[in-house]
Parts: sequence; C-alpha cells; structure tokens
Amino acid sequence: METLLIVLAVLLVIAALILVSGFRVVNQTNKYIVQRLGAYHATWGVGIHFLIPFIDRVVAIVNLKEQVKDFDPQAVITKDNVTMQIDTIVFYQVTDPKLYAYGVDNPVNAIEALSATTLRNIIGELDLDATLTSRDIINTKMRDTLDEATDKWGIKVNRVEVKNIMPPKDIRESMEKQMRAEREKRQTILIAEGEKRAKILEAEGHSESVILRAEAEKRQVILQAEAEAEQIEKLKRAEALGIQLIKEAGADEAVLKIKAFEALAKLAEGQSTKIVVPSNLAELAGVVTALADTALPGNEKAAKKKAE
Repeated sequence: METLLIVLAVLLVIAALILVSGFRVVNQTNKYIVQRLGAYHATWGVGIHFLIPFIDRVVAIVNLKEQVKDFDPQAVITKDNVTMQIDTIVFYQVTDPKLYAYGVDNPVNAIEALSATTLRNIIGELDLDATLTSRDIINTKMRDTLDEATDKWGIKVNRVEVKNIMPPKDIRESMEKQMRAEREKRQTILIAEGEKRAKILEAEGHSESVILRAEAEKRQVILQAEAEAEQIEKLKRAEALGIQLIKEAGADEAVLKIKAFEALAKLAEGQSTKIVVPSNLAELAGVVTALADTALPGNEKAAKKKAE
C-alpha cells in the first residue's frame, strides 16, 4: 500500500512538472510558431501561453527586430572584364513570422545567395569607372531586387550598402598613378593661373600708375596756367588802375616826365639790363603824355584842349 502511494505521488509530481513546463512567456520582440500534431497551429505574441504536452510544439522563435547581416566579399566581373571583390551589408526585418518559418529553409543563407547573384548581375552591366562611382545606384538596385524576392519569405529588406570595393592590385596601382598625375596637373594649372593673375595685376597697376601720373601732371599744368592767367589779369588790372589814377589826378607833362625818369631809373637797376637812352628825354615824356591822352574819354579830351 505504501509503495502504491509513493508511485502515485511520483506520478503526480511528474504530471505537475509537465503541466508547469507547458507554460510559455513570449517577450515583446519575439513571435512563437506553434505546431499541433505536426501541423501549423498558431503564432503566439506577447504574454503567457500554455503548450499542451506531447501535442503542441514550438518549432521557431522569430525575432522581429531589424537585423544586420555583413556578407563576405563576392568576386564579380565588370562589363570591361575586370574582376574585383565587393562585400555588402543587408538590413532586414521579419514582417510575417509564419512565412519566415515555412517560406524557405535558412532564410539568412538564402538572402546571402540572392545578394551575391544580384550583385553579379548589376556589376556585369557596369564598367570599372561606373562601378567605382555608382554606389548609390548599386545599393538601390540591390535593395529593390532583394525586397521583392524576400517578400514571399516574410522578410522586408530595408537597406543594402556596398561596404567595400576592392579592384585588383595592378588596377589600384594604375588608379593611384592616375590620381597622382591629376593632382600634379591641377597643381601646375593653379600655379600657372596664379602667375598669370599676378602679371595681369602688375600690368594693371603699372597702367593705373601711368594714368594717375599723367592726370596729376595735367592738373599741375592746368593749375599753373590758371595761376599765370590770374597773375596777368591782376597785373593788367593794376596797370589799368594806375592809368585811371593818373587820369583822375590830372597829371601834366612835367609829372609824366618825372615818372618816365623814375621808370628809367628802375630799369637801370638790373645788372644785365642794357638801356638805350634817347637823346631827347622830352620826346619820351611826350610819348607818355600821348599814351595818357589816349586813355582819356572823349569829353575829357575836349575839355583839356579847351583849357589849353
């Protein structure tokens, strides 16, 4: 009797353990694919679920996070028959856990194989230069192709990036020489343009200097001419004023003779001045008197003759 009770207790403990082990807690980012008697039964989401022992079975736990897969470099041949190594990175996310579990065996390997074939097809349509400068085009074409192909597997390809493009060693050396030659060419052009610009600026500066010097000389000549003209004008006005004063003072012949003598005395003061003195100084006074009379108006001349 005691043996029977022990056996029943053991069986109850085993049954309890089996029942407890049937409970499953599903996390936020996971999905459980459950089969019942070998056929798909349900997709469990977040929460507590009970798995019927020996009848239900979890066949797959699917991660819904976006995942990143860095594939190994692939050997590809360009349109101009250049072999190179290209490695890519694929960003994908599971959108349908059921299709992901039942659509294809080992989905990651399937994506890698599909990525390699797609990359070969795209690079085969491009030459070497286009391959090196068209990463965005390659990324876009690969993403579109992979996204369409993996849709039936419950996978969404969000992004594809070409990580590295490695041409053969001889091609790399040739490209480095070409880039070095281009840099030296640009440097030579820049130096030549700088020297050309410097000479142009120097010529322009010299031309502007000549023009400014000519303008300054022109202004100097104009100012000098204006000063001389002003000086002559003032001298003539002074002479006219002197004649006017003599006229207004009513100078007679004796005064004019004295002025003539004073003028001759001033002329004689110059060291290098040669003076020819007329034999009759009275004639010189007469000339001065005649000049004074010519400066008189008509009525004053008549009055003077009447007085004489």
